[in-house]
Amino acid sequence: MEPGAEVIGKAINPGCVAEGRRRTFRRCAAVVLVVAVLGSAAGGRAQQAGLVAPDGSDSAPAMLPEAVAMPQSSAQAASAQTALGAIHGVVVNGDGAVLEGARVALSQTGAEGGAAPDAATQVTTSDSSGRFSFAGVPAGTFRLTVSSSGFATQAVTGTLQAGESCETKPIVLTMSGTASEVRVTATQVEIAEEQLKQEETQHVLGVMPNFYVSYVPNAPPLTTKQKFHLAWRSMVDPMNFLTVGAFAGLEQATNSFSGYGQGAQGYGKRFGALFADSATDNFIGGAILSSWWKQDPRYFYKGTGTVKARVFYAIANSVMCKGDNGRWQVDYSAIAGGLASAGISNLYYPEEAREGPGPMFANMVVGFGSSAIQNLFQEFLIRRLTPKVPNYGAAKP
Repeated sequence: MEPGAEVIGKAINPGCVAEGRRRTFRRCAAVVLVVAVLGSAAGGRAQQAGLVAPDGSDSAPAMLPEAVAMPQSSAQAASAQTALGAIHGVVVNGDGAVLEGARVALSQTGAEGGAAPDAATQVTTSDSSGRFSFAGVPAGTFRLTVSSSGFATQAVTGTLQAGESCETKPIVLTMSGTASEVRVTATQVEIAEEQLKQEETQHVLGVMPNFYVSYVPNAPPLTTKQKFHLAWRSMVDPMNFLTVGAFAGLEQATNSFSGYGQGAQGYGKRFGALFADSATDNFIGGAILSSWWKQDPRYFYKGTGTVKARVFYAIANSVMCKGDNGRWQVDYSAIAGGLASAGISNLYYPEEAREGPGPMFANMVVGFGSSAIQNLFQEFLIRRLTPKVPNYGAAKP
């Protein structure tokens, strides 16, 4: 299962793919029905998530035909787009409160082929959450000049790499008469940490966790510690307990896995089994194996291109993932993690519900289909139902 599809695969139905047996059909069907009622329109604002083949070339995987027969002019445009990046951040006051309406001017002080030093190339203002964003920024040295009425002007400088999505440290405006200059020295780990904090605030309809989805183009990879933190944060989210409890009640009402019995004891066993399914799937596939094989457990939202291209992208991500090296590859972590989780579940499910290797592999194939459906919901629906998703903006030529 693609761990990037957090809401549907892990939050709404944490035991959907991990069980590896016939209960997959019942729960996934319930999930699809719930989400379909919640939303009506598919889509989302455009956001670039370019693909790179496992061998490191600039061609997309075979299952993403949008880029297979790209004309030369399109290839040149894609190359130019890759060379551009984005800069975004947040403006706060001395007390840490966000500042809305702060003026942020971007100057290219040494960009490759950019404007003259200190010439303002783009100007924007911070939104209601204090955030600002610049897209289509050439690689090179840059300066951000931030000002707001009643505050001292702040200058922030840094260096943008080709195709990089740079998240600055929070820019603090103080009630001072002296302007100051700060050098941006955030590491890739620090940037990933800030973006992870943002992902942990993503909730569909404001309640259902949507942690395993990244809306950031060219987001830096997560460290091992951050992958384990994301798995833990997903497991202990209050909605996970409520969802597990609801499905345990449904199983009890229909007397699923009758070997558990009825009453409080039967409900407790069903709750424990479902919660264990969620935990093993999150930690084995999303943390342990993804750290071992250096793969990113998140789903990277595409948001651009034709509907056909986005459909193929979502389906491909049921068996593909982005490696920590930024290249697309077979998602060994999710595949092996799903099998391991299903095997472990045989230790605590009733004997009549246990299955041998044959059915486990057959249900794994069904799991790929379920993951593809989850990704399609992520690509066309979930973003519109998730409030306060930051507008990082894809790099543009």
